[in-house]
Amino acid sequence: MPRPLRVAIVGAGPAGIYAADALLKSEVAADPGVSIDLFERMPAPFGLIRYGVAPDHPRIKGIITALHQVLDKPQIRLFGNVDYPTDLGLDDLRAFYDAVIFSTGAMADRELSVPGIDLDGSYGAADFVSWYDGHPDVPRTWPLEAEKVAVLGVGNVALDVARILAKTADELLPTEIPANVYDGLKANKAVEIHVFGRRGPAQAKFSPMELRELDHSPNIEVIVDPEDIDYDEGSIETRRGNKQADMVAKTLENWAIRDVGNRPHKLFLHFFESPTEILGEDGKVVGLRTERTALDGTGNVKGTGEFKDWDVTAVYRAVGYLSEKLPKLPWDIESGTVPDEGGRVIEEGGDHLRSTYVTGWIRRGPVGLIGHTKGDANETVANLLDDHANGRLHTPASPAPEAVDSFLAERGVRYTTWEGWHKLDAAERALGEPQGRERVKIVEREDMLRESGA
Repeated sequence: MPRPLRVAIVGAGPAGIYAADALLKSEVAADPGVSIDLFERMPAPFGLIRYGVAPDHPRIKGIITALHQVLDKPQIRLFGNVDYPTDLGLDDLRAFYDAVIFSTGAMADRELSVPGIDLDGSYGAADFVSWYDGHPDVPRTWPLEAEKVAVLGVGNVALDVARILAKTADELLPTEIPANVYDGLKANKAVEIHVFGRRGPAQAKFSPMELRELDHSPNIEVIVDPEDIDYDEGSIETRRGNKQADMVAKTLENWAIRDVGNRPHKLFLHFFESPTEILGEDGKVVGLRTERTALDGTGNVKGTGEFKDWDVTAVYRAVGYLSEKLPKLPWDIESGTVPDEGGRVIEEGGDHLRSTYVTGWIRRGPVGLIGHTKGDANETVANLLDDHANGRLHTPASPAPEAVDSFLAERGVRYTTWEGWHKLDAAERALGEPQGRERVKIVEREDMLRESGA
């Protein structure tokens, strides 16, 4: 009797769970069936939704409900707190599975090469996001001494960072932030936040809803300089062909023409300012130097030779995320991705690395919204199933599911399960209940493991 197709998915964020869902909806799932094991280095699943989405965005966290329904399926097992390759390497995975899909995402900051980037007071946005999202592997405190702060970048992460810095701790208290984050934000001295974009309003990467949310806080006065509202032929073309870009530009135009109000925290959105240097004294940030840019007709910009120094004492770079290199897999240093064709991992010579696939940000870089990874997963899984149908997958030596449990037990790996997530979830909700909050996130890895029953 034919056994189910055994697939390992490394990374239990949205990309990995969407891949599992695509497998479950395939014809193979009906006959002879699929058996899927998700491996996640954190003790809890959901990846970027748990550790990358700002706590004041419960709407996006609602995606977890849909992901829950997938993980509830009996064909799926979750192994949390299992690290690739420390606990389980590629050769190990090949011994147990017909195919392996990597969906490890991106959590590090992309570098920005400007003088002064290493000064005390210069931070990566990803590190700050990990702190306020209660990631167990980062310090519990964050220095929030600066009254005036710069945020470099015009994407949604830059907006998240700016908004969290500009809101009060009490505004964020109803969310799931842990006690250490609330205490840290309570001591935050920031009253003036400056967000800088190198290009113009039509080129901003914010999504319209994220941008409008900035203005909903009773404590944040959003300010746009009318001089920054400028469009060339390329920009007009972008607005015509992209509804989102047009909505963003309209919102910015409306803010530029209104009177400045008196909300206590000022959040400035600057365009046509390219960061050229972070200024320092005694090893600490004392300012930011930018060069004014101008549109060149195509929607791109060129420098004008006009520089300005901004009085800030902290700088956050939000210029993109970067994936970590995965051992035993080919790697494109430039893009920070695994080379692939349709999700099939491609080696240097152009051959497909047998039975090995990628999906999500490790495949195409950290672009697009969470939902965009669904199409990605569908394509990868379609090619995996095509390889299966045509006998191109290898045959594992130990395909029985219990072989994995035995292997991890022999290695002394303490792992969490889907049942364990339900226990952790209940514990976090119980912490929030006395304060009328949906949940309070548990931060320490050891505490997460204990609550999960690992």
